[in-house]
Amino acid sequence: MVGEDVSELLDLVAAQMKVIQIARVKKSCRRCERMVQPAAPSRPIPGSMAGPGLLAQILVSKFDDHLPLYRQHEIYARMGAEIPDSTLLDWCGRAMKVLAPVIERIEAEVMAAPVLHADDTPIRVLDRSGRDRGLGKGVTQGRVWAYVSDQRPWAGTAPPGVVYRFSPDRKGEHPQRHLREGGGILQADAYACFNPLYELRADGSSQFREAACWAHLRRDFHDVWEGKKSEIAREALDRIGKVYDVEREIACQSAELRKAARLKHSRPMVDAFKTWAEAQLLRLPGKVDLAKAFRYGLSLWTSFELFLEDGRVGIDNNPAERAMRPIGIGRKNWLFAGSDSGGETLARAMTLIETAKINGIDPQAWLANVLDRIHDHKFNRLDELLPWNWAQPS
Repeated sequence: MVGEDVSELLDLVAAQMKVIQIARVKKSCRRCERMVQPAAPSRPIPGSMAGPGLLAQILVSKFDDHLPLYRQHEIYARMGAEIPDSTLLDWCGRAMKVLAPVIERIEAEVMAAPVLHADDTPIRVLDRSGRDRGLGKGVTQGRVWAYVSDQRPWAGTAPPGVVYRFSPDRKGEHPQRHLREGGGILQADAYACFNPLYELRADGSSQFREAACWAHLRRDFHDVWEGKKSEIAREALDRIGKVYDVEREIACQSAELRKAARLKHSRPMVDAFKTWAEAQLLRLPGKVDLAKAFRYGLSLWTSFELFLEDGRVGIDNNPAERAMRPIGIGRKNWLFAGSDSGGETLARAMTLIETAKINGIDPQAWLANVLDRIHDHKFNRLDELLPWNWAQPS
């Protein structure tokens, strides 16, 4: 034999549904006239036939791959298992109740972070309130809020995490309730609902300090440039781009090094931008979009400068905006939440899945393992099941 050529072919082994039979031997004792039998192993959902692997598959398919339940029903039917949509929906809700202790621990960890990113996005929610009056089903606009803690850009020690919350509307009371136990620095858009969190107390302190988003400001100038090819907008983009050049150089360095580099390189550029922006604003008609962009930045200038004073603060709110992308993709597939409780299930499931992903963990493998163990796991060792502490079984 002279040798051999080796080639590879990528193929797929199709998933299979299986029924696991659990046999428990009964024994009788003639002396004490009793029957003995081992206790039944715990199930992820008590009284349900759903195993941990199947539940994890349903959750990840629904909330990460954005596959509606009716499509999953068709897939499982091809495998020989007729699982009604209503049963799949019930399993999703009951799985979230089982996983509630893990969700609460993630929420406690993330919401206590010293630096938080926040954002929100609308979702359509079916409104069944008019059905009893013969009006059929309407659609209302609910809201999903995302809160992100990610210390990796400034070499922090806490693990990253994402918390999602659902609300039936966009009233300010919702984020204020979500954040009532927190404090530190909040990076968000300029939505007025956050303003009470920034208000000064009698002693001069505030619950949160506001950090503005330079990407949001840049986007306003970019829209003007794209629409009208304004040279002033082009210069604004160039000036902001140079500040971002510094940020790329100091990514993942310590907060102290980031602050020092920003004071040396970014501070002169930011000060020059403010002076230039004030001069441009005097020359522009007050109602044009370019003037609105300048006014937006200058009205929040203290918040835009905060990243220069604290190396933990990011230049923009992109972590929270990235956390919103899965919701945007999902809206195109599942179109709406079936009810407010469906919106809450969505938020809880996304908290689990996106926190696993941001920690580099396969969400399906993690959920399957946690669902298999959680009922028999000691409550005082619950942290072992969190994504940043979890190790995949060998």
